[in-house]
Amino acid sequence: MSYDVSVEVSETSLHRRRAAISSVIGTTIEWYDFFIYGTVGALVFPTLFFPDSDPYAGLMQTFLIFAIGFVARPVGSFIFSHFGDRFGRKTTLIFTLLMMGIATTTMGLLPTYETIGIWAPLLLSILRFLQGLSAGGEWGGAVLLSMEWAGRDRRGFFASLPQLGSPFGLVLSSTVVSLLLTVSGDAFFSWAWRIPFLFSLGLVIVGLYARLRVLESPEFQKVLKDENVSQAPVLESLRTYPKTILWAILVNIVMFAAFYTFSTFFIGYGSTYLNLDQNLLTNATVLGGIAAALAVVLFGHFSDIVGAKNVYVVGVLSLVVWAFPYFVLVNSKQPFLIVTAVAFAFFTFGAMYGPLASFVASSFPARLRYSGSSVAYAIGAVLGGGIAPMISTFLVDNFDSAFAVSTYLISLALLGLIGALKLKEL
Repeated sequence: MSYDVSVEVSETSLHRRRAAISSVIGTTIEWYDFFIYGTVGALVFPTLFFPDSDPYAGLMQTFLIFAIGFVARPVGSFIFSHFGDRFGRKTTLIFTLLMMGIATTTMGLLPTYETIGIWAPLLLSILRFLQGLSAGGEWGGAVLLSMEWAGRDRRGFFASLPQLGSPFGLVLSSTVVSLLLTVSGDAFFSWAWRIPFLFSLGLVIVGLYARLRVLESPEFQKVLKDENVSQAPVLESLRTYPKTILWAILVNIVMFAAFYTFSTFFIGYGSTYLNLDQNLLTNATVLGGIAAALAVVLFGHFSDIVGAKNVYVVGVLSLVVWAFPYFVLVNSKQPFLIVTAVAFAFFTFGAMYGPLASFVASSFPARLRYSGSSVAYAIGAVLGGGIAPMISTFLVDNFDSAFAVSTYLISLALLGLIGALKLKEL
């Protein structure tokens, strides 16, 4: 098999656009699927899957299954980054999209505890694990496919485009749930909650069409042509770049903790502890997702001008500044102040997330880039995002104050700053 690395100049722009568009569409679908569990779960799963528990225990059990998806992400990153660095980004991304869609659609068909008892949360856990496997392999491939089609001077911007999948997925999932809450009323808690999961099937068809039209990235084609493919890319990246992976993990932890505190925990905290209107909570996260998307593109662009590391540090410092005012505004129970708190919180997240892709990916050589960046991203997701809703719920329940969560976020932000200062782009 031969690989043409001399792509016609006239076609490069077309394939660059296709790579960027398909990456944004694919990651949006992947994150919609991954987030819909957190959005719907925080609202109805404690009652449907853990009916014998009190509200606090039911929410914690829901968040425990939520965390299973993050535990699976490093496993998925090990598996799919191996194939991504050996056989290509495109093929791997098609498989991760299919796996996520099947798992999410099946969630929408799952019987509840009332029908099959303990099997309901057990099956939900298995499907959440499959979601995590898929998410673990998705991020690295989508970022690389877009970034490696870009020129050297536009890496930050093009690498930030797949990052839009996270806020877009949040906006889409929250919008769908908000509309269903409005339209279906009480029926949402009996059967309409299934619709957001079943909606995934149509989205996957769109995503597959977009990804099948993309060519493999030119940088990976060159790796193939030079016969420079690693036989065990994950192990080689761990052996050759252990410190780089460690610093990249620290960079990811705070970003993930911030995102899932401001989204999944916020909905659970607002509905369980503050008794806020559920439409207000989901609509606030919709606006937050829009703010995050704007920040991702803006700060991704700035990263090509002043450097990804510098932009990321600004984002982390913004989080430190906003950690306490955020909960002051949320605890006011005033809709305008709540929306303001959430919007700016997500903007600080976007300031970190926008430059993060090129910052982390550029710290590894092309032949190990999928593996090194994916492993760091997935482990950071577990230690940051996967346990953040549970830790935040525990802190609020034991300290009787959400400001304990602010202190938690600031502590992780300091770790992120250490990682950023140590991490070096190649």
